[in-house]
Amino acid sequence: MDFSPIIISMKTAAVTILITFVLGLLAARGVFYRKKEASKILWDGIFTMPLVLPPTVAGFFLLYIFGSYGPVGSFFRDVFGIKIAFSWGATVLAAVVISFPLMYRSARGALEQIDQDLIFAARTLGMSEWSIFFKIMIPNALPGIISGGVLAFARGLGEFGATAMIAGNIPGKTRTLPLAVYSETAAGNMDEAYQYVMVIVAICFVMVVGMNVYLVWEKKKQSEG
Repeated sequence: MDFSPIIISMKTAAVTILITFVLGLLAARGVFYRKKEASKILWDGIFTMPLVLPPTVAGFFLLYIFGSYGPVGSFFRDVFGIKIAFSWGATVLAAVVISFPLMYRSARGALEQIDQDLIFAARTLGMSEWSIFFKIMIPNALPGIISGGVLAFARGLGEFGATAMIAGNIPGKTRTLPLAVYSETAAGNMDEAYQYVMVIVAICFVMVVGMNVYLVWEKKKQSEG
């Protein structure tokens, strides 16, 4: 079995979750603090859109924007000499866009469950909004935030459609585990495909079980406290 798809997928998922975790948390905070309901609805729709779009459609937009002749892709190509499309970076870009809504919605839901009296009390004590966010909101919303991170990591690991559109299926470069499963199945190499499938299933299963164990432990700790 060729291990390069496993290595590429794990590298992609690891970098993706670092980016998605920060962006999703900041986006959730931004929407949470917006006063106007219409503004919240608009931004929530924008941030959630990649979750409901077919991945190939999301990949089409990414290819249009970040392709060699797209507005962003041509800028990076002409100014920095960097080609985004059909590179390993494109696998990260696709995974970030597709997994971001899971992190955002989980973080937002967790923030909205916080007792507002805690926030009001912190404000009366003179704490800044960013101090409240880091010292009050994140600790109280941590289980939901962690759950969102785990789901986003698993989604980034399993991303297929958008990755195929903007990164392609280049062996040893952009061929991730889902693309390897597709390639081996299309070529009739079912034994290889089974092995890749088992790797994906094992990783995702361990992550979901780990998340559930953490949530049970956190719930037990809160009940004892």
